[in-house]
Amino acid sequence: MTPELTPMPSPLPVRNVVLLAYDGMNLLDLSGPMQALATTNRLQGGEIYRLHVASAGGGAILTSAGLPVLTHPLSSLDGLLMADGLHTLISPGGSVGERFCIDTALVAWIRQAAPRAQRVCSVCTGAFHLAEAGVLDGLRVTTHWASVQELQHRYPALQVDGEPIYIRQGRIWTSAGVTAGIDLTLALVEQDLGHAAAIATARQLVMFIKRPGGQSQFSTSLASQAAGAARFAELHAWIAGNLEADLRVENLARQANMSPRTFARLYVAETGRTPARTVELMRLEAARRALEETRLPLKRIASQSGYGEEQNLRRVFLRQLGVSPGQYRERFAAA
Repeated sequence: MTPELTPMPSPLPVRNVVLLAYDGMNLLDLSGPMQALATTNRLQGGEIYRLHVASAGGGAILTSAGLPVLTHPLSSLDGLLMADGLHTLISPGGSVGERFCIDTALVAWIRQAAPRAQRVCSVCTGAFHLAEAGVLDGLRVTTHWASVQELQHRYPALQVDGEPIYIRQGRIWTSAGVTAGIDLTLALVEQDLGHAAAIATARQLVMFIKRPGGQSQFSTSLASQAAGAARFAELHAWIAGNLEADLRVENLARQANMSPRTFARLYVAETGRTPARTVELMRLEAARRALEETRLPLKRIASQSGYGEEQNLRRVFLRQLGVSPGQYRERFAAA
């Protein structure tokens, strides 16, 4: 009797991944996803992801960190991608100075290549290239927290959400700043190869497979407070020194020598937020700093930052940051 043969598992298909590059790009926006995919290849024992780093003209590009990276010209990919297909396109972020500059040659290539890609992704301000190419129109997207307003202003057809670490909209993925590109890549690996493969890669990289919380953990809550708010600078200083006080609108208006109605209207016009929202953010900021910089008990921090009870502090952290005060301290407290 002929013994039955156990069929050998078929090899996993090779996925072509193109990572775009340009002068001034963030090194980690490129190297983070690359390393995650290369680690997955090693752990899976084969070339699951075939990585191509390409710039408009090829050759060496200079990253914002000062390290040059050798790249292929985009034109060299045409034959390869026509034959084997483009699986994943990744647009890393970066800027020259403080403003993101569009590389028109990359945008033109994205317009041609994106419709053929199974997945199109951005890291950090790499979303600007995708937006300029029209890839993100009408979608909910994210980017680095400091560039949310600029992205929304430049491309009003987008729905820009500055909170998530990454967002998936069908085959389009966008991620927050810098290291969030690794979070996104782990999610791509999980989609392709399953949870176990993603866990193995995350463990090798010493990463959370799903980082708790959103960008609010890392951005400065009051970064936008100064813009247009000179009229209320003294009030803000007073609030910061009196977080334990009763900070209802009526009391803030009295401190500002205005009627409550006039105060509320002018405050929103000047700062873009309600007085209650500013108080909430300043209390949260104070609690975060206390957790990062002191070993005070949570009950004391809750009292000093105006939350009164520890359970109120916990409730606000879970709602605003997606982590408990204890988890926040574990991750961000000074050694």
